[in-house]
Amino acid sequence: MGSERYQAGEVDDDEYAKLVRKMNSPWVVIDNDACDHATIVQVDCVCKHGILLELVQVLTDLNLVIKKAYITSDASWFMFVFNVTDGAGNKLHDNKILNYLKTALESSACSITSLPSSVDILPSKDFTLIELTGNDRPGLLSEVCAVLKDLHCNVVKAEVWTHNTRAAAVIQVADESTLRAIEDRNLLSRIKDLLYNVLKGDSHTSRAKKWSPRPHTERRLHRLMFDDRDYEQTGVAKGPKKSRPQVTVTNCVDRDYTVVMLRSKDRPKLLFDTLCTLSDMHYLVFHASIDATRSEAYQEFYLRHSDGHSVSSETEQHQIIQCLEAAIERRVSEGLELELHADDRIGLLSDITRVFREYGLCIRRAAIATDAGKAFDTFYVSETTSNRVDAKTIDCIRRQIGQTILRVKQPPSLSPKPSGEEAGATSLLLRVFFKVCSFHSVRV
Repeated sequence: MGSERYQAGEVDDDEYAKLVRKMNSPWVVIDNDACDHATIVQVDCVCKHGILLELVQVLTDLNLVIKKAYITSDASWFMFVFNVTDGAGNKLHDNKILNYLKTALESSACSITSLPSSVDILPSKDFTLIELTGNDRPGLLSEVCAVLKDLHCNVVKAEVWTHNTRAAAVIQVADESTLRAIEDRNLLSRIKDLLYNVLKGDSHTSRAKKWSPRPHTERRLHRLMFDDRDYEQTGVAKGPKKSRPQVTVTNCVDRDYTVVMLRSKDRPKLLFDTLCTLSDMHYLVFHASIDATRSEAYQEFYLRHSDGHSVSSETEQHQIIQCLEAAIERRVSEGLELELHADDRIGLLSDITRVFREYGLCIRRAAIATDAGKAFDTFYVSETTSNRVDAKTIDCIRRQIGQTILRVKQPPSLSPKPSGEEAGATSLLLRVFFKVCSFHSVRV
C-alpha cells in the first residue's frame, strides 16, 4: 500500500508519471447487459489526483444519475465502476450519448489538472466572468443586478448559492453594445469597485480564484463557499436532526486510512458535491462505495490527506464533518421554486429581482440562463423570517410580471427511507471487497 502514497504535485510534474500514463491509456467499458436496472460504466486508469471528481463531473454534466459506485486502487492503478441511469431512471440506449460518454471519460482520465490561480474578474472573447462572495441579506442579488444594468452589462448566465448567512455567485456578463466580453479596463475596474461596495463590510468579499478560462461553475461555487468558510457560520439548522446529513469520521489504523461514512437524503449531484469538498480539502480517495438506490444515499470513503497521512486529530475530523455537511446543504433549496421563461432583454434580471425585493422575498438560490434570445431562470425564494411564502404574495408577483411568464413549481414528494440494515450492507460489502483487494497491493 505504500506505493499509493503519491503527492498531487508529483503526479502532475513528474515526467516519468506522464510517460506511464501514455503507455497505460485508460480503459472504458460501457455494459448494458450486466444489470437489469442500470448501465454499467467501468473506467480503469493510472492514479491521478482528482480523477474521481473529473469522472463524476462528466456523468453529472450529462444529467446522469449514479445509483451505485465502487472505487478501488491497487498500487498505481484505479478501477471505477458506476451504475448509472438517465433522469427518468432508465438505462442508456442512445448510441450518440454512449459514444460521447466513452470519449469524455477517456479524455478526463488522460487529462492533467492544473492548479488554480487568483483573479476575480476574468475576461474571455465571449463573456466576462465575475465571481462574488459575501454576507447574504435580502435584496443582495437585486442590488448586484442593478449595478450591472447601470453599467450596461447584460447577464448571460449566472449561478447563485446561499448557505449559513453566506452568498456566492458566478456571473457571466457581456457588453450591452457588442454582446461580447468587456474589453474596457476602466469599465472592468469600475464594475469591481461598485460590486465591492454592494458587498462591503466583509473582509472576504474580494477574494476569488479561477480554475481555467472556462471554469466549471458548480465546482467554483463550492470552492468560493469553502474558501469563505461557510461551514463555520452559525446559521439556523435546516430541519430536524434526523433529516440532516449524518457524517462520521474514523481511522482505519491497520491500513493507515481515514474512513468517512455519510448518510443523507438522496438527490441529484450529491456525490459530485461531496467529492468537490474532499478535493478542496486536499484529500485523496483510494477506495469508496456509493449506494443511492433508494431515497437515502450512503457514501463510504477510504482516504488520506495529500501528504500521504490519515487524519491525525479530532479537530481535523470535526472539520471534515462540518465541511461535508455544508457541501450537501449548499445545494438543498429552501423556499418556493419559481421558473421564469421570457424573451430576453437588457435589464430583465434586474427588473425581476427588484420585484421580488419589493414584495419582501429573499432569493436563496438562482440559476440564470439565456439562449437564442430567450431567458430561462429558476429562483428559490422565501420570506425574510420564514421559508414559507404567502400564496397572495406570489399571485401579486405573477400579475405584475406576467402569469404566463412566471410559473410556480412545487417541490417533489419524498419517498420513505430504507432501513439501517439495508444501508449497512453496503458498508459490509466494501469492507470485504477492500480486504480482497489489499492482498494484491504492494507495500514498500
